[in-house]
This record gives sequence, structure tokens and C-alpha cells, in this order.
Amino acid sequence: MSVIGIDLGGTKIAAGVFADGAIQSKTTVPTPEAGGQAVIEAMASAARSTMEAAGVRARAIGLGTPGPLDFKRGIIKFAPNIAGFTDFPIQKLLEEASGLPVYVENDANAAALAEHFLGAARGAESSLFVTVSTGVGGGFVWGNRVLRGAHGQGGEVGHITVLPGGPACGCGLEGCLEALATGPAMERMAQAVYKREVGTRELFAHFQAGEAKARRIVLQAARYVGIGLASLVKAYDPEVIVLGGGIALNAGQAYLDEVYATYEHYLEGWIAPPLRLAELGSEAGLLGAALTAAVEVGEV
Repeated sequence: MSVIGIDLGGTKIAAGVFADGAIQSKTTVPTPEAGGQAVIEAMASAARSTMEAAGVRARAIGLGTPGPLDFKRGIIKFAPNIAGFTDFPIQKLLEEASGLPVYVENDANAAALAEHFLGAARGAESSLFVTVSTGVGGGFVWGNRVLRGAHGQGGEVGHITVLPGGPACGCGLEGCLEALATGPAMERMAQAVYKREVGTRELFAHFQAGEAKARRIVLQAARYVGIGLASLVKAYDPEVIVLGGGIALNAGQAYLDEVYATYEHYLEGWIAPPLRLAELGSEAGLLGAALTAAVEVGEV
């Protein structure tokens, strides 16, 4: 038996048939700029194409999507990079367009599910996934299911407060992990230090060369990640933590060493779960979307 995974992004849609623990066929199309119903039709068409390529009729669709979700009603509250996706009934519309049951999941939660089943946390009963890139996302998986919380807010790890009174975050509050540890946060600090625009690629090159200013910026961001992870252990107590995202995987070993050292410091006297690097890369979203459906229909 098989299911379809759809990974919806602001610029592209990836759809794949998932069976026997792997993607069997895959289709990628641009996300229509018109948004709204055009995106629904593009997703349904991609699902049909990938089923035809694999020669199967899938049981259900798992959809990984950005934006805060109303899981009970299958509605995207808003997705800033996709037109028309405000209070958008994506589950109902995709079911009508595809003729298949649809199960919707936040994209970070979907990636957490993928790493739990197929990646760095496979074999664990519980795992926490944290991705550090242009934002900070994550998800906690326990008993093979994502923990969403009473209102769908569970796993919003980027918005834990790590520096009261710190810089403003996109969520409207201040001192969030996302406002202190991401690529944009480091670029903002670099601009203040270097008095010009400095991208993360250039900053990391200076950092890896041992340049003092870059080291202060990058290691400070790493310390905030370590503090955030230690705080999450005290809330969730996962068996394994998986760390992913472009910043975490590309900043270099000195960055990771600082994350690990800070993490251990703030867990002194506590059991510190092992920290592992994510293994699935850009495929995590698609795999996690498929696993969302597979869990619901009893295929895993």
C-alpha cells in the first residue's frame, strides 16, 4: 500500500509516492503565483502525475505546509509567502480536487516526523527536532505521533524566550530564539559590527578563518541555540535531539562545539539526551508529509 506526500513551499511543490519506507516516484512543480485555488489544482495535478509514474493508486495524501494551522478544521490561518492563504480551507479543497483523504501537518512537524522514523532519531521512542536556518522551527514526536498541544501551538520552539528584553522577533515579541540565532539575526549583528551588509556565507567564511568579529557573532548565536535546547530538554525530556537547518549544518565545527558546550553547561545535573545532526536534508519535508498520512492510515 502507498500514500502521497506533498511538500508545499512558497516557490515549489514536491509530491511523491511513499511505500516500503521510501519515496518511489517524485514530481516537482512551481507554486503558482496566483495562489489560492491555483495552488490546490497544482498539488492535485502533481499527486496524479506521481501516482501515474509509480503505477499505483494511493490511499491518502499527507500535506506539509507552512503557516500556523487550525488542525481541527484543516485551515491555514495564514502563509505569508503564498497568495490567498489566509483562513484558507486547504484540507477540504485538496480532498475535493484529488478525490483522496488529506491529512495536514505543519512543515517543521513533518520534518520532525521524518527524522524520527527514517533519519537521525530512528529507533527512538521520543525525539525533538530543531532546525536553525532563516527561522527556527521544530517538532516533538512521542509514541510515533507529533505532539501539537491543545491549540496546535506545540513545537513552536523558535519562540521560546531566551533573552528577555532582547531584539524584536517577527512574532511581535522580543528575545525569542528566532530573533537571536538565525541567519537574519546574525546578518543584522554583522551589519552593526562591519558597518555594511554581510551575508551568512561571507560571515561564516570569516568565522572559519578565525576572524575575531565573526567569531563573536557566530558563537553568540550558537550559545543561544545551546540555551534553547537545554530549556527544551527540561520541558519535553526527549530520548534524542536532532539538530538541522542551513545554519546548524553549514556554520562549521566550532559553531557546533559551542552549541554542545552551552547545552551541556545548562543541563549540569540533568540527563542530557544525545544531540545528533539531521540526516535527511531537503527530503525531510516530503518524507514527513508522506509519513503524516502513513501514520493516520496505519501504514507505519
